[in-house]
Amino acid sequence: MKKYLSLFGIGIAVTLMTACGGNGDDGSSEEFEADVDEEVTTGEDIEGATPLDFWTFAGTHADFFVDAAERWNEEFPDRAIQLNAQTYPFDQMHNNLLLAIQSGQGVPDIADIEIAKFSNFLQGEVQLEPLNEFIEPELDNFIEERLDIYAKDGNYYGAPTHLGATVVYYNMDIMNEAGVDIDSIETWDDYVEAGKQVVEATGVPMTVVPVNWYGFWPFIVQRGSDFFDDNGELIIDNETNVDTLEFIQDMIYEHEIAEVSPGGDYHSEEFYGFMNDAGAASMVAPLFYMKDFTEYMPDLEGKMAIRPMPVFEEGDARSVPMGGTGTVVPSQSENPELAKEFLNYAKLTEQANINLWTQLGFDPPRWDVWDSPELEEDNLYFQYFDDTIFDTLLEIRDDIEGINITEYTPDALEELETNIMHNVIRENNQTPEEALSQGAETIRSYME
Repeated sequence: MKKYLSLFGIGIAVTLMTACGGNGDDGSSEEFEADVDEEVTTGEDIEGATPLDFWTFAGTHADFFVDAAERWNEEFPDRAIQLNAQTYPFDQMHNNLLLAIQSGQGVPDIADIEIAKFSNFLQGEVQLEPLNEFIEPELDNFIEERLDIYAKDGNYYGAPTHLGATVVYYNMDIMNEAGVDIDSIETWDDYVEAGKQVVEATGVPMTVVPVNWYGFWPFIVQRGSDFFDDNGELIIDNETNVDTLEFIQDMIYEHEIAEVSPGGDYHSEEFYGFMNDAGAASMVAPLFYMKDFTEYMPDLEGKMAIRPMPVFEEGDARSVPMGGTGTVVPSQSENPELAKEFLNYAKLTEQANINLWTQLGFDPPRWDVWDSPELEEDNLYFQYFDDTIFDTLLEIRDDIEGINITEYTPDALEELETNIMHNVIRENNQTPEEALSQGAETIRSYME
C-alpha cells in the first residue's frame, strides 16, 4: 500500500489501495473491516419510510445530511426516508466503498468521496449515477470549474461540498502599520513590493510558504497550468511551473519577504501559534481555511481581511478552487432515483447551498446565492473577518480556474511534498528546474 497526501482542508494523510494508484493490482482479494466512528439515524419512526444509507468520513457532513433528511420528511411526508448516516475512518471508508462497488455487496445509497480519491471511482465503466438531470438545468448558477472535477465524458457524478476558492488572508494590523493599502495589490510584483515595505516597517515577513500543495498548486493553476493537462499528460515540469516555483523560491531567498511555514504546513500547532502571534502579514489559502482561523487563532479575530489572489500577468485567474468532497450515488443503490433526488435536495438546490454556508461555513459552489439575505446574516466568520467575504467572491466570479484531477494526481502530490518543495523551498539545495524535472521522472515511473 502506498501513502499519499490528502487534498482535504484538514490536511491529513490518506492511504490509497495500489489499485487506485494505477499500479495494476485490482485489490479484489483484500478485505477491510471498518469501525463506525458514529452512526445517526433519522426517520426510523416513520411508517413506510424508505431506508437510505449514507457513508462519510466527517461527522459534520453526517449532521448536515441528517438535518436535510428531517427537512425532507417534513416537506415530502408521502416520500419519507429513513436516513442512516455512518461516519467511518477516512481511509477505511474510501477503501470499503471501492471494494463494495467492485463486489456489488454492501453498497451505500449515498457516499462522500474526497477529491484526491475521486478519480479512482471514474476509472473504466463508472459505477456512479450521473446527476445531470439536476445539474444541467442549473449549470449557469454554479461555478462550473468545481463541478468539472467530478465529471467524465459529459456526466456529472459528484455534488460538491464547497467552492474552496483560494484567496489571500491579510493581517490588517500589520498592513496598516506598514502603510500598505491591500486593495492596491493587483499583481504578484505588487505583492513583493508591499512585502518589502512590510518587512522594513515591521520586521515581520509578508507571508509564509508551506512545503506542500498549498505553496505551489494554486499559483500554477491560476496561470493556466497544472500537474497534468486536459488530456491527462504530465506537465509538472513545464516552463510555466518552473518559472512559478522560481518566483516562490525568490520570495524567501532573494526578496526575503517570506519564510518557510513553521511546521512545514498550515495545519500544525506550531503554525497556528506563529500566525496567532502575528507572525506573518498574510497567507494564501482556500476559503475553507476560515474555520482554522476561528478555531485555532482566536487573537486574530477582527484583524483579518480577505482579498483575491494577485496575478502574474493580465488574464490570469484570480482564484482557484482547491480541496473538496463530492457526494455520489452508487449505481448499485437499491433506490437510486430517490437517493439522487434527496442528494439534489441536500446539496445542489439554492437552499442547500445556503445551508452549506450557514451550517458548515463553506463557500457555496452556487454563485447565485452569494448575495442572498441569509448569507448576509451575522455569524462567527463575519465577526472574525468582515462582511465582505461574498463581495470578494462576486468580484472574482468570472476569474476562477479549475484544477485537473487524474488517477496519478496523488503521486504528483506525494512527490511535490516529499522532494520538490522540500529541496527547493525548505533546503534550497535544488533549482526549481532540477527538482521539477526529477519529480516528473519519478511520477512517470508510476504512470508506466
